[in-house]
Amino acid sequence: MSICIIPARQGSKRIKNKNIVDFYGKPIIYYPIKEAKKAKIFSNIYVSTDSAKIRKISESFGAIGLNFRKKKYSDDHTNIKDVLKNYILTNNLKNEKYICCIYPTSVLITAGLIKKAFLKFKKENCEMLITLCQFSNSPDRSFIIKNKKFAFFANKKNESSRSQDLLKKYYDTGTLYFFKTKKLLESKDIFPSKMSFLVLNELNSQDINTKEDLILAKMKYKFKWCLKIKIY
Repeated sequence: MSICIIPARQGSKRIKNKNIVDFYGKPIIYYPIKEAKKAKIFSNIYVSTDSAKIRKISESFGAIGLNFRKKKYSDDHTNIKDVLKNYILTNNLKNEKYICCIYPTSVLITAGLIKKAFLKFKKENCEMLITLCQFSNSPDRSFIIKNKKFAFFANKKNESSRSQDLLKKYYDTGTLYFFKTKKLLESKDIFPSKMSFLVLNELNSQDINTKEDLILAKMKYKFKWCLKIKIY
């Protein structure tokens, strides 16, 4: 079977209580839980948290809390694979065939997007699927600032290159990942060699780390539903 795990720790520095911050009248974690339920591909939806408050809120929307996350796996430095591995082993979920990790701030996610990602993941028989978005401006033409005074071109060899001539590059949208449970538990790498992807656009993805990101997410969410834009 397939299960969904939503990692939602309480410690967020740039946005206080980020994973349950108000988002159009609902805690932000409500939206990925709602869409994961609508996708109808998961036997259960779990929340991995170190917070009794987050657990209670998540359970009120249909998620399952199980054991609290240990402090060791709740800091800024623990990678998502270690969090998932610990949750799977601690809660005896290793016999589940597939794991989907959805971030608690994925307010632009839809049931259709989840199902499309899952079908692609199974079809390509990969170890992991990640959601990506293309950089609108090539990072190969970026600048660095030294001593808060002068700007320098980061890569001199690309100084005279046109953006359209440079290699296309993509970033992790912070939306979802699919894993084969067995491969996830065996792997020591954060990103395996057999990794598939689903490319999103800037309208249906928004990682939320800052207050500015939150504002953008609210604008995109309102824009999507007001204009009834179909995104997956």
